[in-house]
Amino acid sequence: MKVLITGAAGFLGSHILDRALELGHEAHVIVRKSSKTNYIDSLSSPVTKHISDLADAEGVAKACEGMDLIIHSAGRVTDHGSYEDFRKDNVVATENLLQGAKKHGVKQFVFVSSPSIFAANEDHVQVDETISYPKLYANYYAETKSISEQAVLAANSPTLFTCSLRPRGIWGERDYNGFFPKLLTALYRGKLKDFAAGKKVHASVCHAKNIADACFQAAAHPNRTAGQAYFIADAENVYVWDLVEEVGARLGLPKVGPRVNQTVLNAAVSLIETIWAIPYLRKNHSPPISRYSLGMLTNHTTYSIAKAQKDFGYAPKYSMSKNLDDLIAWIEKDGGLKKYLGIKD
Repeated sequence: MKVLITGAAGFLGSHILDRALELGHEAHVIVRKSSKTNYIDSLSSPVTKHISDLADAEGVAKACEGMDLIIHSAGRVTDHGSYEDFRKDNVVATENLLQGAKKHGVKQFVFVSSPSIFAANEDHVQVDETISYPKLYANYYAETKSISEQAVLAANSPTLFTCSLRPRGIWGERDYNGFFPKLLTALYRGKLKDFAAGKKVHASVCHAKNIADACFQAAAHPNRTAGQAYFIADAENVYVWDLVEEVGARLGLPKVGPRVNQTVLNAAVSLIETIWAIPYLRKNHSPPISRYSLGMLTNHTTYSIAKAQKDFGYAPKYSMSKNLDDLIAWIEKDGGLKKYLGIKD
């Protein structure tokens, strides 16, 4: 099967590419001219690169020609940027891929979405797919991912099977910019305090290998998955702060700092968000903290994977303990903790 993967020059996409090659598929990737493709180029199996920005409809359509399956994992996931930045990288890119798929008769389209669509300043416990799209979104990322997901599901037809997967808290090897390295960087610098004030925050997370597996499992059952969305997570939920402490201890990092007064914390976040409403700051700089990022550390966010298990036999193969061992080993092999965290001092 010919598989076109977006985002393969990045973290999650590289794991999807790995899985495509393991399954014996003919792998194609779309990358920008400026993309760093060292990992792709290092693979022993051949990978065909198509050079195009995903906002370039003509270039995207050309890459879609002859494909059987498109797995779209690329997107803007930063915490800064204008609405137009997010719309171009998330919505326009997805629309171009869907148009390219329709034009060239691609049979299947798997979209990697996010539970962040439903982010709210409240606990979410074992949420399932009956949850409705919100009227208001936490940020531009959540809004544009929602628009993109709805476009993907609406495009489902007898000639193009589409589905959407919503992995929560993706982590694993080759992740230099996700929540894990960000938390550990703060821990390294002694700046990570107990923002949850002792609350045992329970969360779903998803190793990159598990979501990569799920992409191909969902594609293998189009009659069940067509037009559907699924939450995807590891088999084991985690206690966020316990996990941070465990990984930090194994890497020789300081412990999490003292509890933060919640009244002071909320006032500080409100002030920061008021300042970051200035267009220049919002577009060009990440805020030190936001209501959205704080919610990831203080609210329960667990998601049911029962629908994915029922419809396409999703069964996470990789345990938390094994994945943590692999992550620690990879950090050491890849050049050590400072390289992983981007520390140059």
